[in-house]
Amino acid sequence: MRKAMLAFGAWLVLCMFATIAAAQGTGRIDGEVIGLDGQPYAEKTVLLKNPDTGQTFTLKTDKNGKFTQLALRSATYVVTLPDINYSEKFQVTDGQDNNYKLNLKDVAAATAAAHPEEAKKKEDDTDKFKNMKTHFDAGVAAMTTSDGLKTQIRTATGDQKSSLQSQRAASCTTAATEFTQAEQGVAEKDVNNHAMILGNLGQAYDCAGKYDDAVTAYQKAIDLKPAPGYYAGLATDLAQSGASSTDPKVSSQKFADAAAACEKASAPDPATPNAAPSDVCWKNVGIVLNNKGRMKEAADALEKATTIDPKDQLAWSLLGGSYTGMIDGKQEGDKMVYVIPPGTKEAYQKCIDLGPDSALGKSCKDQMDQLAAFGNGEDTSTGKRAAKKKS
Repeated sequence: MRKAMLAFGAWLVLCMFATIAAAQGTGRIDGEVIGLDGQPYAEKTVLLKNPDTGQTFTLKTDKNGKFTQLALRSATYVVTLPDINYSEKFQVTDGQDNNYKLNLKDVAAATAAAHPEEAKKKEDDTDKFKNMKTHFDAGVAAMTTSDGLKTQIRTATGDQKSSLQSQRAASCTTAATEFTQAEQGVAEKDVNNHAMILGNLGQAYDCAGKYDDAVTAYQKAIDLKPAPGYYAGLATDLAQSGASSTDPKVSSQKFADAAAACEKASAPDPATPNAAPSDVCWKNVGIVLNNKGRMKEAADALEKATTIDPKDQLAWSLLGGSYTGMIDGKQEGDKMVYVIPPGTKEAYQKCIDLGPDSALGKSCKDQMDQLAAFGNGEDTSTGKRAAKKKS
């Protein structure tokens, strides 16, 4: 009886192996793939899927573009090249060697012949992209030249500056022209490149002193893909435009818009929520307004910058300078009394504390000494809003 049970067990095991073998099949596929360039489609993933069972084999071509898979059942398999999102069907017969060959170059040619309009459109799109890239690269080259000239201007002698400034203006204009041409060649659905080119166009217009055009370009970039850098550029050029306006209402509105843009530029990037906000936007706006003599508005922006980054020595120096530009004087008898805005000495002291031996630190120390000459180092503010220093 025991022998009979053992025999039955052996027969059961054999049946199980036979069932597994039947489920796996004995078909074989030897495949070869030629790429669009006519070369072997080497080291690429190939998927084989049996749509009847859902079973999928993940393979990889060798250096000759070849692959092999055993134990296949009879079925019409779906062969997929995921790298290029291409699929086609191939019949596999159980118990046979099935040779599969795919020439993507021939497939592309056949598709182009069958759909000439689509092929022409694809060709036009390719040419359009190449043309766009040519203009974009030319714009970048012009801006690089402009940056180099800007550096030279800082150290140039008086008789050299005029020529260098003219060269830089020409480079900025060239960059704006090239980026405009590039922007016109971007595909409608290519949002990333479109926004990037508009952002570069805004920078080129700023370089050329066309601040309203820069504002328009940055706003278009933001409409397509909001980003802190675009908001910072927008804020800077709104400040430039507002400071250049002779209409107080226009200036006031543009300064308010610049502040709103900086609020968005300084907010953490949604893509990196743990990133610290940047003071760059507020500082840039402060520099623009300081250079334009708009000291009160400059101080407002720089107060924001130093609040966001208390370790920014340059921002503290600029803030002290803006406060200093607001010092007012009034005649009292035979004596001129100066009213120093609150926070002036504190700003310079912060600057000194962050690096007393640096060039900025020494400059801030000199400013502190001059303040002492104005009022023996005493803050004589009456608490009212200080006016711009009278000349």
